[in-house]
Amino acid sequence: MKLFQKRPYIPLEPSSTTEEASKKPIVPDGLWKKCPNCHKTIYSKNLGDEKICPHCHYNFRISASERIELTVDEGSFEEWFKEMPVENPLDFPGYEEKIEATKEKSGSNEAVIVGKASILNQETVLCVMDSTFFMGSMGKVVGEKLTRALEEAIQLQLPVVIFTASGGARMQEGILSLMQMAKVSIAVSNLQKAGLFYLTVLTDPTTGGVTASFAMQGDIILAEPGATVGFAGKRVIEQTIKATVPEGFQSAEHLLKKGFIDQIVPRKELRNQVGFLLGIHNPDQLEVAK
Repeated sequence: MKLFQKRPYIPLEPSSTTEEASKKPIVPDGLWKKCPNCHKTIYSKNLGDEKICPHCHYNFRISASERIELTVDEGSFEEWFKEMPVENPLDFPGYEEKIEATKEKSGSNEAVIVGKASILNQETVLCVMDSTFFMGSMGKVVGEKLTRALEEAIQLQLPVVIFTASGGARMQEGILSLMQMAKVSIAVSNLQKAGLFYLTVLTDPTTGGVTASFAMQGDIILAEPGATVGFAGKRVIEQTIKATVPEGFQSAEHLLKKGFIDQIVPRKELRNQVGFLLGIHNPDQLEVAK
């Protein structure tokens, strides 16, 4: 005797034909978003180009290309070193496939875009990290592009603005990833020795080796509201020091109180603030003021 017998499936209503199915409304993907902070559902168009929650003003993470469009003067951005190939130096299994899939999904070639642009008519070298590409992790290509951009800035005698967004080192590249911290830091030091202005803008998240190196070397350090900025994660720190850390200790607001950053600037005001800071550090502008 069968204790469990599969019952025949009986549809409650007749299956629709292909013609009937084609008449059903199709809801496009990405029409609604849920705010990670206030948990309210938002019509995507209500976020605006800046991608800011209209209820709690949470700053959604944006791609490097979106950041550049919000920041630079229209048509002024000239990208450098775009086609630099990503290698698999440690023969990490499946790394090449993952890179290709990430390229297709994010629309970017790597976790940073570098080039020359003008912001409020102030010419600058601009580097923007992309959290949509491997969470902005720093591999060999990221380090090389940043270093070359800084060296090019010295040659052109231009200031540098870097928008940071990173989860830290890229594990698939091991020690070679960690070496990029020192490499980029030396390039930053050379830029500053040349007397050129270096501005960093910390966006969510800025963690790991990026925080431990060039993100915190800026002559002036700005941050977006609510950005997570730190080195190791909360759980790792608590396990290491055997103590509970305070809530929000890695927020931009907490770091501002402790003097690690200079100013928190709302996303809608960043373009004007960056342009202003570039202007007051421009020797030509200073000569005119005199």
